[in-house]
Amino acid sequence: MRVLSLAAMLFVFWLLLSGHYTPFLVVAGALTALAVAAFGKVLGYADREGHPIELTLAGLTYWPWLVKEIVVAAVGVSWLILRPSRPISTRLIRIRTSQDGSVGVTTYANSITLTPGTITVRVDRPHHAFLVHALTAEAADDLAKGEMDRRVTEMTGTS
Repeated sequence: MRVLSLAAMLFVFWLLLSGHYTPFLVVAGALTALAVAAFGKVLGYADREGHPIELTLAGLTYWPWLVKEIVVAAVGVSWLILRPSRPISTRLIRIRTSQDGSVGVTTYANSITLTPGTITVRVDRPHHAFLVHALTAEAADDLAKGEMDRRVTEMTGTS
């Protein structure tokens, strides 16, 4: 079932990017998506970790929230650039994570990095922590509050 789901998602993604809907190209795209998904099973990326289809519904609440956070952070970083009188107080901080599984850890670390003004520098799985570079004290404080960690945990259903 996971392979068919991956093939369907790849096909829809191809359709959205292609913009060409002639019968030959649609059939070729569908066959290519099926082939890539089949290779995914053989190569091991069509598993729960590589294609976590069961997180799709939970992701529908997480991803819009993350997009909002990215936009808010982008505005904040832009404001720093446009107003050089505002202090930039970079820092490396250690953030505790409640994630155990690979999908949760990866989602959380990448969400931090996607948010302008912060980047995950190191993942310390044994100690459930990330080393994060933050551009401002506000960005560091926002991460320390744990809202993103809580939302990732809620999305992945793990702790």
